[in-house]
Amino acid sequence: MTVLKVDKVSKTYQSGSRQLTVLDDINFSVAAGQSLAIVGPSGSGKTTLLGLCAGLDHVSAGSVQLAGHKLESLNEDQRAEVRSQEIGFIFQNFQLLPTLTALENVMVPMELKGQKDAMKVARELLAKVGLEDRLTHYPSQLSGGEQQRVSIARAFANKPKILFADEPTGNLDTDTGEMIERLIFDLNRQENTTLIMVTHDLELAAKTDRIVHMRGGKLVSDSNE
Repeated sequence: MTVLKVDKVSKTYQSGSRQLTVLDDINFSVAAGQSLAIVGPSGSGKTTLLGLCAGLDHVSAGSVQLAGHKLESLNEDQRAEVRSQEIGFIFQNFQLLPTLTALENVMVPMELKGQKDAMKVARELLAKVGLEDRLTHYPSQLSGGEQQRVSIARAFANKPKILFADEPTGNLDTDTGEMIERLIFDLNRQENTTLIMVTHDLELAAKTDRIVHMRGGKLVSDSNE
């Protein structure tokens, strides 16, 4: 089953009097349960593509179908609903809420949906990432690796169909990065989630089922083909 289909997608921005093309005619689809790495040099359009796939931004042309939803035909509220129901995010800079504890950060997505057992599930997820003794710590009291583990637990809180990760080990030292990689892949397998990851780390990319290479806003190779 296909959970993501990107069809003839382009993204342009108006820069003064000229148009800047960031993505040009991108086509690929991802099957449920597959792990995919998007690689390429800085400025190749990787993060822009990830944002379009996740419904964080609008395509200029083409279509993105995410878990059966055509994103370009939805309004902002509908897109936000799809994101909360279908996807999880892991960012390079963690994006934890500084005034909330680790436990509260993981509970947020579930509480927004009115889930009654949010605290119980959050505790279980934090135990899975090895942070059962850090529940009441705030982000400022946690190391970078611990903050990323909180963000991984939060990403899985809503049992997403698809997980988007943008340079998930980019701000971490080598040993911590390797631990985070293992956690992401292990949880991904346990939860049978589809993983789409932007990374400049080719060793990390090689651990995924499939690699697509971007250059100059174009998809130049796909290991599936």
